[in-house]
Amino acid sequence: MAASNPHNNFRQKLLSGDCLIGTFVKTPSMMVAEVLASTDLDVACFDAEHSPFDRRDIDSCLLAFRAEQKPALVRVASSSADQILNALDCGATGVVIPHVDSPEKALACVNAARYGRTGRGYAGSTRSAGYGAASVADNISLNQSETTVIAQIEDIAAVDNIDAIAAQEGIDCLFIGMMDLTVALGATAATDKIVVEAAEQICIAAKANNKKLGIFVPDIDSIEFWRSRGVTLFLMASDHSFIKQGAKSLAESARGNF
Repeated sequence: MAASNPHNNFRQKLLSGDCLIGTFVKTPSMMVAEVLASTDLDVACFDAEHSPFDRRDIDSCLLAFRAEQKPALVRVASSSADQILNALDCGATGVVIPHVDSPEKALACVNAARYGRTGRGYAGSTRSAGYGAASVADNISLNQSETTVIAQIEDIAAVDNIDAIAAQEGIDCLFIGMMDLTVALGATAATDKIVVEAAEQICIAAKANNKKLGIFVPDIDSIEFWRSRGVTLFLMASDHSFIKQGAKSLAESARGNF
């Protein structure tokens, strides 16, 4: 266990400022996960917040990714400690935690994700611990070096508290939830000025506190704009959109030959 890193140094790449491209996975299927794990994506994020992933689904999908040593995040259903624990015990590289809107919640999420005096409950018999193959020291070392904690910023309160949230030690990355911010701010599109300005405020706070930035963008053309503002983690599209786009392309191409 100590000689192998099933997370492929994802956290180190993120903290080094590498540009990382991933996608959301909305289908609780080990087969879909296995297919995506074989692609050139840097990471995938299983969306347990908005899709029907239970713990067994998360477990099987993470198994597929670990078999390929492909990093996998879980956007947990909530910031509760048990949701974070479940995902990490199953072997997630890290967690994307929705609705982190205060420094107190950010601290609680860090404590739930990392071993320590007030942190994640220890178990040496989980997948993350190699089912007992890893020593306590090795398991703690891997947890500290590779467990990635990403706070999703998507509420007005979060923007109001962004400097204090970004200052919280143990948060690796702030993920800008553009669509939730759009709704929260009463806008109609993520490109509206009020939404972009809120997102830029998050970018400024991240830079001031040496935190990395992630975002969901609707298309490749948006990458350059957000890269210039410090974003390096881009989660784009989803398995659902791949299916729809592929089906649309097939239908259009085939009908062109009728």
